Amino acid sequence: MTTAAETEFPLKDWVPETRTLLLGGREVEPAGETWDVYNPATEGVIATVGGASLDQVDAAVSAAREAFPAWSALSGEERSRYIHRFADVLEKAADRLLPSIVNEVGTPVALAEYLQVKMAVDEHLRWAAEAAKTDRTIHLGEYDKPVPTMSDVVYEPVGVVAAITGYNYPLNLAIFKFGAALAAGCTVVLLPSPRTPLTTLFLGDLIREAGLPPGVMNVVIGGADVGQRLSSHPGVDRVSFTGSDCVGAKIMEQAAANLAGVTLELGGKSPNIVLPGVDVQKIAVEMHLRWSRNGGQGCAALARLLVHEAVYDEFLEAGASAFDQMVVGDPWDRATNIGPMIRPDHQGRVRGFIEDSVAEGGKKLLEVTKPLPDKGWYVNPVLLGGLSPDSRAVQEEIFGPVAVILPFKDTEEAIRLANDTPYGLAANVWCDDPVEARRVAEKIRAGTVWINGGGAMRPDAPFGGYGKSGIGRELGEWGMREYLEVKHIQWRI
Repeated sequence: MTTAAETEFPLKDWVPETRTLLLGGREVEPAGETWDVYNPATEGVIATVGGASLDQVDAAVSAAREAFPAWSALSGEERSRYIHRFADVLEKAADRLLPSIVNEVGTPVALAEYLQVKMAVDEHLRWAAEAAKTDRTIHLGEYDKPVPTMSDVVYEPVGVVAAITGYNYPLNLAIFKFGAALAAGCTVVLLPSPRTPLTTLFLGDLIREAGLPPGVMNVVIGGADVGQRLSSHPGVDRVSFTGSDCVGAKIMEQAAANLAGVTLELGGKSPNIVLPGVDVQKIAVEMHLRWSRNGGQGCAALARLLVHEAVYDEFLEAGASAFDQMVVGDPWDRATNIGPMIRPDHQGRVRGFIEDSVAEGGKKLLEVTKPLPDKGWYVNPVLLGGLSPDSRAVQEEIFGPVAVILPFKDTEEAIRLANDTPYGLAANVWCDDPVEARRVAEKIRAGTVWINGGGAMRPDAPFGGYGKSGIGRELGEWGMREYLEVKHIQWRI
């Protein structure tokens, strides 16, 4: 019998066939270690890939270095045309990018269609293409001490960028990095997570199809040794990394050997504050379905719920409806909104947080109790309560479908609790009073603060965090400037 998914997505079982690296515009057979890539929903091996050798990492950096002078010398209009052409190719390949992502990440297709593919290409890459045209020169005008002079401040591309991405959003995270880097005039060596390399390897084919000049974008894959070689390479001018804070610290240390700049988009423990007066019946379902999307495998997941004690009980009652709507299972079923964890070790880690929290006196206040599929690394969503603010589940990033809830007595306590973690990536404030909502938002130490749910991630707004959530920003003009050097030119008049 033909399923709805097979009818709607005839390529749903497709995985990229590409197993070659892209070095200087050439397909090159990998010479490093090999490993299996799994479908986390079926536990089956969907590909065996070979990583780059350290010599091939060196070759990728050399190719990017060689391509840099010509690429950086192009006008912004010329670079814009190349990037738009690349976006055209990605749009035409959407029917293959979608199954590649669903099958290697496990993202439910209803979420992946827009968030993992369409948004990344149509909004973020197109925005970068247009941003390439911007003249960022600042004319400072005349300065008369000790003699009259004039000055300009100009922005120039930093050079070769090592773009190292996480597993949870393989296309988005790559585009956030290489879109801005290419627009700025930099060349790129792209390294995906070894857990989800297939979409990035497929990008190598699409780079060639788009006609980007050889060496402007290079693709390598591999494990920790490849990542270390790339981030510590003397030919790399900037490292842009998305992942955990512990790995980010190592990346920073490795880049420091050459005083290369770093952009680090790391973890989060984002607060979701519900102030008194809010109609919790209207917001509870949206809140729960948002933090649990992609199986909670999102750095900005708003999974630390801070709820005023006056509406705490009502909020829990309203939230039960959200848990009834959570469907854990086959990512290709449009009814599914919670997919699997990426690997069994991560599944075990997430379950460990739940078990440890219960052991220390916490309670499962809400949970999905339906049987899980026989295959796949799934975890049923849980809302944990009764925990102290300094417990592991409240302080550490879980990266799974697990949220924690804490009551508070007044707004100042909510602000204190919101800022009481080493992270500062994102936050949300639910409040009926726009003046008070803005006051609270300005007191939260986080790179992005939404009010009453905010909206979609804007390509023209910065994204990044405070503290252990990272260094620098991605997206918008702020993300562009991560890949630009500033030069002051002064002359006598």
